[in-house]
Amino acid sequence: MHPRHSVILELVNSVGRITVADLSAQLGVSEVTIRQDLTQLENQGFLKRVHGAATVLDSEDPEHRLWANSKIKQDIASYACSFIGRDDCVLIEGGSVNVMLAKLLAERSDITIITSSSYIAHQLRASKAEIILLGGQYQTSSESLVGPLTRLCIEHVHFSKAFIGVDGFDIQTGFTNRNMMRADVANTILAKGQENIIITDSSKFGRVHPGSIGPLGKITHVITDNGIPEQDAAWLDAHHLCVMLVHR
Repeated sequence: MHPRHSVILELVNSVGRITVADLSAQLGVSEVTIRQDLTQLENQGFLKRVHGAATVLDSEDPEHRLWANSKIKQDIASYACSFIGRDDCVLIEGGSVNVMLAKLLAERSDITIITSSSYIAHQLRASKAEIILLGGQYQTSSESLVGPLTRLCIEHVHFSKAFIGVDGFDIQTGFTNRNMMRADVANTILAKGQENIIITDSSKFGRVHPGSIGPLGKITHVITDNGIPEQDAAWLDAHHLCVMLVHR
């Protein structure tokens, strides 16, 4: 990918929508060049072009994303609860399934929940669990904390398990996130070397987004539903990931 394309994707994913004129000014190239770049990125499935601007493919709004495939997401979150024992300290990164997981854990007074999602923290405002909200740059589109301060916070907190949301998976790219800054947070979590669990519904399989999440060897479990393509399940199994399927 051209370095300028990576910058464009980071800008689009950070604000949700950005005009051709703004991209031209920030990158120091002509609007004609920007339009050509956006056409290439749209054809590759990375963003959506609208009149005079570019937008993310899907909404980052957690409230909006909760409605998509909500029944199976709830079942996946319920299954994920079985991984959390008494006195566990868990990090819940973000994503709609993680929101549901956090809500299911709200009545438990025997655990500590660390999160980089201000949306999740708000949902747990009346929780009996101890809640730790990480610091960082507030990203309004995803209601998450991102950036260098968030990485620093993760490096200095301790947890036994982490639950990470993703936006895509492809055999060629591995797990990905549409938001590069959130992908950076996920990779910082993975680097801690704890029990790292991907939880996502099967609709994310077959999608590719710009933010890579890995390396794969740092992921211990994948919890999804039985709608996952057979070849993807076989590939993950061959790479020693424990894949658990919730039946629809």
